[in-house]
Amino acid sequence: MNAINPPTPIIPETAPFNPAQRAWLNGFLAGLYGGAGAGQSSAAPPPPPAEDFPWHDPTLEMDERLSLAEGKPIARRLMAAMAQLDCGQCGYLCQTYAEALAEGRETSTSLCVPGAKPTARMLKQLLANAPAPAAPAAAPVLATAPRREVRVASAARLTGTGSAKDVRHVVIDLAASGLVYEAGDSISVAAPNDPALVGATLTALRAKGEEPIICPDGATRPLREALASQFDIARPLDRTLDLLAMTATYPPHAEALRRLTDGDDGAEPDGADLLDLLTAFPSARPPLADLIRSLPALKPRLYSIASSPRATPGEVHLCVGVVRDERRGRIRNGIASSFLADRAAAGGPIAASIQASHFRLPADPTTPIIMCGPGTGIAPFRAFLQERAATGQRGRAWLLFGEQHRASDFLFEPEFAAWLKTGTLTRLDTAFSRDQREKIYVQDRMRENGADIWRWLQDGGYFYVCGDASRMARDVDATLRRIAMTEGNLDEAQARDFVSALARQGRYQRDVY
Repeated sequence: MNAINPPTPIIPETAPFNPAQRAWLNGFLAGLYGGAGAGQSSAAPPPPPAEDFPWHDPTLEMDERLSLAEGKPIARRLMAAMAQLDCGQCGYLCQTYAEALAEGRETSTSLCVPGAKPTARMLKQLLANAPAPAAPAAAPVLATAPRREVRVASAARLTGTGSAKDVRHVVIDLAASGLVYEAGDSISVAAPNDPALVGATLTALRAKGEEPIICPDGATRPLREALASQFDIARPLDRTLDLLAMTATYPPHAEALRRLTDGDDGAEPDGADLLDLLTAFPSARPPLADLIRSLPALKPRLYSIASSPRATPGEVHLCVGVVRDERRGRIRNGIASSFLADRAAAGGPIAASIQASHFRLPADPTTPIIMCGPGTGIAPFRAFLQERAATGQRGRAWLLFGEQHRASDFLFEPEFAAWLKTGTLTRLDTAFSRDQREKIYVQDRMRENGADIWRWLQDGGYFYVCGDASRMARDVDATLRRIAMTEGNLDEAQARDFVSALARQGRYQRDVY
């Protein structure tokens, strides 16, 4: 016997609630009943309660996260010190990295790339005050997505003449890889180090490049190949700094390296790669095998997919901001972004895998969606709109996009204009920060249109945000709470609970990095 979905209840005006409380409850019930599925047996046992991680929120400051984890086991307090992005750059998720540190399976406290020095310092402090584990526990066996060979077909520039940014529309041919994905998923790409950086590093080491090196996968490779594809020479760990400090024969070099290891403010060279360290501290030359062994393994990079398989079958599209900056007289290229932009299309196959995501369109295509994606954060929303266009969905869809200049930085503008005409996209609001004297951002557009955002949420709408976690996502979160206060007449605590309820219902989804 099929279950029947109950109608969405509405709190009547005669109920003993004030208008703010009634608005909050109606929004909560709209999301709760709007997401209820049919065909579920009432006899099914409830799932076990999931552990709650209230600090697992990248929009919170570190002191707020640590306060929420106060009194918890050391693994949870370590987790609260991390950036809460689950970006995978450390080779773990935030929870599993914290557990590995707490259990002694991992010793490096500097793996959290987005957390940077503040996270590394806090991890060291927490571990220093915690009892040492009795013995390192065996590492759990984790399921990993299958890796397949794919090819980069093109990497056309999206930004126009005069733009301060180099953003590429990268197309990956899945061909016979067998990889499948859904709109909202991400792709993990194995990218090698820049050959020029590898060559300069070999020169600094006075190495030929043919020296045999045992790699993280257990295989032995020539040093040049190992540095190119197996070890991360752009982000040395604190254990590399420790090793260099211990072997430096010039005391000022040893002292400077220890300051870098401790994360002291003002320690130089800041943000150093291996070549920087070898250049700045020529007296520090440990045995080659020990030095290479201290480096982290080169890990794949994760990108939000900017396409729907129903619109681009057999292909994955990406929106990649190329990282290039000059430090200490040398151009630094992002490992994966520069590879995808400059070298991948002319090379051979690369290894990739699909990472399934929580970032999903509502099951009911009539549910309103609000998408906030400045810069390359536009990627999953292009995928969402391609999906809706390909399947003929006509639910209300609102996009908030921001960049520096309309003339040169409006990514995928013709596509969004076309979707507006066909009705796939209901509304488009833009914020180009440098086109006027006063800078305008997506959160400013949210404030200007707070009444409409509140109305869409009261109709059961979903709110999505993708992009930078350290500034933009935090500001968007604060603005969403402010809208709940001004438009819903909620106080600060009620607004915080309202936004938290949206997240628990899956109606507030973030893909931030």
